[in-house]
Amino acid sequence: MTTKLSLATLSSITSAALPSYNRDQISAGILHFGVGNFHRAHMAVYLHELFNQGLDHDWGIIGAGVMPSDQKMRDTLKAQDFLTTVVEQDTSRSAATITGPMIDILTAPDFDRIIEALADPKIRIVSMTITEGGYFLDPATGKFDPKHPAIVADAEDPAHPKTVFGLIIAGLKLRRERGIAPFTVMCCDNIPGNGEVTEATVCGLAKLSDPDFAHWIHENVAFPNAMVDRITPATGAREIDITRDTYGIADGWPVFCEEFKQWVLEDKFPLGRPALEKVGVTFVPDVAPYELMKLRILNGGHAAIAYPAALMDIHFVHEAMENELIRAFLAKLENEEIIPVVPPVPDTSLSDYFDLIERRFSNPKIGDTIPRLAQDGSNRQPKFILPSTADRLAKGMDVQGLALVSALWCRYFEGQSDSGKAIVFNDGSAERLHAAALASRDNPTAFLALDDIFGAVGTHPQFVKRFEEALSSLRQEGTAETLRRYLNGTLAA
Repeated sequence: MTTKLSLATLSSITSAALPSYNRDQISAGILHFGVGNFHRAHMAVYLHELFNQGLDHDWGIIGAGVMPSDQKMRDTLKAQDFLTTVVEQDTSRSAATITGPMIDILTAPDFDRIIEALADPKIRIVSMTITEGGYFLDPATGKFDPKHPAIVADAEDPAHPKTVFGLIIAGLKLRRERGIAPFTVMCCDNIPGNGEVTEATVCGLAKLSDPDFAHWIHENVAFPNAMVDRITPATGAREIDITRDTYGIADGWPVFCEEFKQWVLEDKFPLGRPALEKVGVTFVPDVAPYELMKLRILNGGHAAIAYPAALMDIHFVHEAMENELIRAFLAKLENEEIIPVVPPVPDTSLSDYFDLIERRFSNPKIGDTIPRLAQDGSNRQPKFILPSTADRLAKGMDVQGLALVSALWCRYFEGQSDSGKAIVFNDGSAERLHAAALASRDNPTAFLALDDIFGAVGTHPQFVKRFEEALSSLRQEGTAETLRRYLNGTLAA
């Protein structure tokens, strides 16, 4: 028997843990941009657990989306009263939970309604998961890009914004006009110094049309930094079928994730916050060490295995970790090149952290995919891989493994795996990456000439040398043999 998920049918579901709180008693205190799988597996789950303790029921979530594609998420979740089936999968257990902290979703083109919601005094936190590429940054410098067409459009017509940041500015301006204190802006994306980056984008956009208001934002709005972590694959037919067949729940967009989750957060919330420390969130004065550890070791590790696995026609992440060459490549790269340039983290062993990462990547239940890890490399490589490369070069250290990661990325963008299978790209810069990768067949440094991505790293003699060695081997010997040569120390021979 299958039960269609809704508030009316909750009591008939016996295969999943149900909310112990009454949804009618939840009111919104948070407006969240980017209602995707990660948000529903992470922040929404923390709030669900807090509500289950009978606490802070005035911190429910209103979702918001600025992309046309967000309408599908709203329609799907609205049909099930904004409930979500979250399925946690570890190697030895799986468990489903119905979560209900979200009470509505607002989407484009109803931007005026979003602005009005932002001005509601009950909304005290505005959070976001809009992907690493959603912050209008110059990839080479990591700084705000005022020339992006979407930014230019919002700056020219600030009363009718279309971006997340334009909407935040409009909401803050309306609050100030009405004498309402500003909300806290909380980034939940994988970006170094994500609170500071968010502030730079908000203030940078505001400055283009109203420099005085940009200064007011800088002086009055809090932007806490955060480190967030939970492996959460995309939802497809597999996840929908498992939810139906295993748990008897018809959920149009369930979320599957690993059991592990982590959230480290600066305690900068002038209008208050939920008591998230009661459900495992760590509040610290400085998030940077935790954030850098996670971005370099976990996200860098994902970026490292994505492209050799794709070139070897491996679809699932756990299958990549079952491949002896890829697993050994990841371990050598992390232990010899990445971890040595990660600063110390309070009360944390970096080697133990990597051991945990290996186990998480190897989880066969979660169904995370190589195509998910390989997407959006033009935004991820400059944040997850190239900073480690730059740090090592600055210290006069070798970068053979990290240059191999960049060479694998280049080889991937030629468009065919080692077996000749066509690769489907998922990257906003796919066209120029593909062109540069093809051009690198005649001139290896053509790929490194993408200076908005590689910056100074792309012209460093040691990096160029290692990149050319690796790319030559990938083309002549293939991915598996190149990994083997890297592991046995003969890649440069």
